[in-house]
Amino acid sequence: MKERNITVGLDIGTTKVCTIVGIENPGSEFEIVGIGTNPSQGLKKGSVVNIDKTVSSISASLEEAKLMSGVKISSATIGIAGSHIYSFNSSGVVAVKGSEITEEDVNRVMEAAKAVIIPSDREVLHVLPQEFRVDNTSGIKNPVGMCGVRLEAHVHIVTGSISLIQNLIKCAELAGVKVNNVILQPIASSGSVLSLEEKELGVVLVDVGGGTTDIAIWKDGSLIHSQIIPVGGNHFTNDLAVALKIPYMEAERVKIYHGSVLAETLDQSANITVQGLHGTRPRDVQLSQVAAVLGARADELFGLIKNIIDERGLENDITGGCILTGGGALIKGIAELGEYILERPVKIGYPSPFGGMTNIMQNPKYSTVLGLLLEAQKENTIHGKYKDSETHHADLVVRLSESLKSVFKEIF
Repeated sequence: MKERNITVGLDIGTTKVCTIVGIENPGSEFEIVGIGTNPSQGLKKGSVVNIDKTVSSISASLEEAKLMSGVKISSATIGIAGSHIYSFNSSGVVAVKGSEITEEDVNRVMEAAKAVIIPSDREVLHVLPQEFRVDNTSGIKNPVGMCGVRLEAHVHIVTGSISLIQNLIKCAELAGVKVNNVILQPIASSGSVLSLEEKELGVVLVDVGGGTTDIAIWKDGSLIHSQIIPVGGNHFTNDLAVALKIPYMEAERVKIYHGSVLAETLDQSANITVQGLHGTRPRDVQLSQVAAVLGARADELFGLIKNIIDERGLENDITGGCILTGGGALIKGIAELGEYILERPVKIGYPSPFGGMTNIMQNPKYSTVLGLLLEAQKENTIHGKYKDSETHHADLVVRLSESLKSVFKEIF
């Protein structure tokens, strides 16, 4: 296997670190050849709080993926989330130089759209085109070759804290991996879970992770809103641990194997035995009590999502409903409760199958890392070759410095 054919996605989450290795052989489809998962330690709500523990978790995941795939992993595309992420929509207008719109005109209008003042401690992660307008014609996806005198672009801009992005990159590098690209996690999850039809129709993707819940709202094939909510699966587990007075790991076991968010659908007399705190005897707990605790947290989460939709006036854009993914989407009854609170169709989203290890990976908890792998592969296909990882790292540093320079220019 030549190294240039290898693509790696690295999901550094609050609950787990997952590495997926993909390979593209000439004349055959892209396929997964190795995976490695390890419990994550050192992150809180998507942000690094302990570098040593994070590096250790990444290293263990990489080693497992290396052993399974039998290849050397030198670079990867990583995902990012956390409450420091802030996204907004912007637009720009330029006059078309010639009789036809060229790539240069598109580049100029994209530059105009992202020429906004951002704080000096933030970096632009993504500038995603939503639509172009040529004179009075809107809804254009690719204006190159069209005739017109005025070109307008509407874009979605994602920014993050420079220091927190650097911390994540540093952890990956200390584990021996160069970072090719940093992708917002809900964008990655959307790539592996949503179909083109769903993105066109208008859907809310809700990725319930361990420390955060990531929101991506799509309409007409474009991302119109993204947001990170600092509530995730760990909060469900913490609530159980506190309410039932049991250790965290026992609460996690109860959530996974016996958890439900709909108490009324359960047998009210059904009990389970739980192990109490150290030195106490096991005791029986009603399943309806477990469901009441989990249901209260799910109520809060869907309430926050509904507020986001209502505050931004996106109710009429979401004609395709809501799609839940991520490990937290596996709690029993969560889709039904979401449908009741959001007042729109809700379903569980599974990653689309593609070459290699399909059965293992078709689980909502792998949506993000599969999306990262697909994004990395798409990037490599666009460029026609696999760039040197050193160059990619240099690009990230240059992007950070350019971001700062542009802010200072705006201020002074």
